Amino acid sequence: MTEKESEWIRAHSDDEDDWRRWETSPVQQVDFAVHIHYLHKYLSEQDRILEVGAGAGRFTKELADISKKIVIVDISPEKIRRNQRNAHALGYADAIEEWCECDMCDLSPHFQDNEFDAVVCYGGPLSYVFDRREKAIRELVRVTKPGGLLLLSAKSLWGTVHENLPTILKIDPRVNREIIATGNLGPEKVAVASRFWHAYKAREFKEFIEKAGAKVEEMSASGCLSSTWGELLSVWRDEENVWNHLIELEIEASREPGCLDLGSHIIAIARKP
Repeated sequence: MTEKESEWIRAHSDDEDDWRRWETSPVQQVDFAVHIHYLHKYLSEQDRILEVGAGAGRFTKELADISKKIVIVDISPEKIRRNQRNAHALGYADAIEEWCECDMCDLSPHFQDNEFDAVVCYGGPLSYVFDRREKAIRELVRVTKPGGLLLLSAKSLWGTVHENLPTILKIDPRVNREIIATGNLGPEKVAVASRFWHAYKAREFKEFIEKAGAKVEEMSASGCLSSTWGELLSVWRDEENVWNHLIELEIEASREPGCLDLGSHIIAIARKP
């Protein structure tokens, strides 16, 4: 986090939790680093990009370093306001064409077919729309141009189990079996969930995207090596060479087929035919 970002957070304490969602722990910083690796790998300054479920704008800031043609979507008016405020405070508002409050499951009032070179939907939106997720992914594909890219991530089922194993083992095994079978979590079932959401297995996430009409070109976990090494991560983070090497190893390992289910999120890069 830059000094300017830290100063801004101190001055806007009501935004701190949302803005720092990906930076509250070294584990989440690894998660974030793997996500942004794919933004820089696949996107260019020529791309007109739709960011869906943008929240306060932690990924928006990274996108603004790549392209100056970004459209922001979030269903929450408060998060739209935060995204705008962050963009102006941190100096990248000129990269945003428009902020749009709308439901990702129905983008038709705002966006036409084949409108964007790339669609980015990172983090939790495709999990939190829960039983409307098929509508959501069809809308994301619809607004992407033929040949355009979708950069997507969602909550990982086995990654959630991996990170929260001590808590999960305290739960009734019958409940755990149901969660593993369905991928559906809710606050009445498991303590790691504060609202209803759907966690994916890697193969399921790929099939989910391709059923909507896009072809998955690459997949990754959001970090598979270090998620249970939180205390040591705090030490490694303070050593720049060690930290950079860790991120390099995470990116390499996380795209191995056997590791796709072990991060907190599953990342997919897909192309619309």
